[in-house]
Amino acid sequence: MKRPLATLLALSLLTVPVLLPAAEFQAGAALIDVTPEKLPVLVNGSMLGGKADKVKTRVHARAIAVSDGDTTVAIVVVDSCMMPRDLLDEAKKIASEKTGIPISHMLMSATHTHSAPSCMGALGTRADENYVPFLKAKLVEAVQAAVANLEPARVGFAKADAADYTAVRQWIRRPDRVVEDPFGNLTVRANMHAGRVWDDAISESGPEDPDVSLVSLQSRDGRPIAVLANFSMHYFGDQALSSDYFGLFSEGLKARIAPGGGGDGAAAGAGAGGSRPFVGIMSHGCSGDIWRRDYTRPESEWNAKQTIEDYTAGLLDIAMKAYQAIDYRADADVAMAESRMQLKYRVPDQQRLEWAQRVVAAMGDRTDPKDTTEVYAMEQIILHERQSTEIVVQGLRIGDIGIATTPNETYAITGLKIKAASPIRHNLVIELANGGDGYIPPPQMHRWGGYNTWPARSAGLEVDAEPKIAAAAIGLLEKVAAQPRRDASLSHGPAARAILQARPAAWWRLDEFAGPLAEDASGHHRDALYETDVAYYLEGPRSDYFCENGEKNRAPLFVGGRLQGRVAGLGDAYSVSLWIWNGMPADGRPVSGWFYSRGHDHGLGRLGDHLGIGGSAGHPGRLLFFTGDDPATAVAGKTEVPRWTWRHVVLVRDGATVRVYLDGRLEIETTAAGSALPATVDRFFFAGRSDNAANWEGRLDEIAVFDRALSPAEITALGIP
Repeated sequence: MKRPLATLLALSLLTVPVLLPAAEFQAGAALIDVTPEKLPVLVNGSMLGGKADKVKTRVHARAIAVSDGDTTVAIVVVDSCMMPRDLLDEAKKIASEKTGIPISHMLMSATHTHSAPSCMGALGTRADENYVPFLKAKLVEAVQAAVANLEPARVGFAKADAADYTAVRQWIRRPDRVVEDPFGNLTVRANMHAGRVWDDAISESGPEDPDVSLVSLQSRDGRPIAVLANFSMHYFGDQALSSDYFGLFSEGLKARIAPGGGGDGAAAGAGAGGSRPFVGIMSHGCSGDIWRRDYTRPESEWNAKQTIEDYTAGLLDIAMKAYQAIDYRADADVAMAESRMQLKYRVPDQQRLEWAQRVVAAMGDRTDPKDTTEVYAMEQIILHERQSTEIVVQGLRIGDIGIATTPNETYAITGLKIKAASPIRHNLVIELANGGDGYIPPPQMHRWGGYNTWPARSAGLEVDAEPKIAAAAIGLLEKVAAQPRRDASLSHGPAARAILQARPAAWWRLDEFAGPLAEDASGHHRDALYETDVAYYLEGPRSDYFCENGEKNRAPLFVGGRLQGRVAGLGDAYSVSLWIWNGMPADGRPVSGWFYSRGHDHGLGRLGDHLGIGGSAGHPGRLLFFTGDDPATAVAGKTEVPRWTWRHVVLVRDGATVRVYLDGRLEIETTAAGSALPATVDRFFFAGRSDNAANWEGRLDEIAVFDRALSPAEITALGIP
């Protein structure tokens, strides 16, 4: 059968390339007042419920829309403690019907101010039934207004270090200072603000993220449209109703970038003759374990009288310096992807459920809890009834800028993990986006208890929620970038190069975000295994010496757990080089801790080397070494090793002669007579002794094992010049 000529012509045109005009990048912004019309209003963010009958600062929904002609995305950041997924899904559905933007292309997040109206039940606070429908309508209005204000635009990115404005608030308590949880059990080794009392704690439990990031949008002629900032600091604290520092920062951006410019933001776009306002936005970075007080410094150095205005002004100064250096591009394309996951709750066992039911039954007709016990009893029943929940994770790309989201109060390490793996050049992570699904501590944190792990809607997701959510976010960034994730390994500074040049048999940099593997960086593939009770990615020694390009050197914190490696073929001529950081006070226990051991697991044998730091039983703060199975034969060093400082230690064994060096100086020299180590003793333990006695409570880093006795010159080369 012959085809008509018109059909043949149409088919031939399919093979001819068609040149289309390049898509035009557009952006718009809007500011919508979401302050409740009816007072008093319920306020959440505390253990028990509260109300506000006054407005200190008004609360807003701040929105931007970006489009490349094919894909349009809306981002809304709301002055709220947290917002539930069902409310946001309803608002997105209505906004999608009005604007045509798919629900999956809308990002709605809370700033996490603890002084805003409650739209979500959590702990001892209910959602305010009058405020919820009001907020939902305003969210729709914010998306519409931002889309209406779309205009040809350009985009740029900047970030700056604001380390003085954020710090880790969760600290690890000493093993002998564990406290009770709300269920009457001694489980709390990690808790918020435990670093207030130095004698009770050993270290922060993770890293901070000091970056304040800025996504700047301008019209083609350079008129500011919006700046979306992102910073990891939990909240400052203010009287309700208030937008906290998030709102003050946003308004501060407007005052400094576009003074006097723009209206209230609710006006329609140019097509309706309305003005286009500049909108400053501060979104919430990964701050689950973060606050502004740096507990590593003495209380005398903390400015407790600092006002929220002073804090915000200082942060703005840093942000504005970065803003002035932004380069812009007008050819940015836009891509967005979303994943919806079903995660389980950590539901109570029968014993805890029956306890909760008894507590709630005793409340009678009272619906509001009066104390922590009643709060957590009610939460157990809620988790039991729900069993699981749906969460939303998103990845967004605007040109070379990546934005990932979590619906949680996410620890700083998770945000750093996502950003380090992202294939996109510039990155930020917005938490409490598209839902309010509580804290997601890294899995090992659940073993140490604390408020962030107590099962409730505020912290109820399954133990493996954090790695699952982080993996989803990284995967979505790969999808929108159409590129594989980056290798997050640290660069090699001069100290790292010196270790490689010394030809180690194994070298563990210990820069992992999580266990169980510690990668061997020597090239010999002798990976080690982290045992349980280890925190990851804290700051290590001398970043400027071990890394390049401004990277931070990283190290794990051993909370009684060990690192176990195996190096075959070594006899009694070998060396171990490592950096130690002791978290225990010198008189905290009989032995501060053992940080190196070679021997057989689960016990002390006749053959074995063991190195640690003395405590109250003798030689406090000084290095201790013994060989064999009798700790009473330990030989002590001469120098006290200060707590919370990095020191370089090298153990050299050459037959029966053992030398231990501290910061390049000979500290211990002894003879291990009659205990030659055969090559069959090939297990190496770090951060603990082979019999798990008085294991290390502190950090270790850059562990290198050598198949020979290092010379003094080689030891000097491994140290800091």
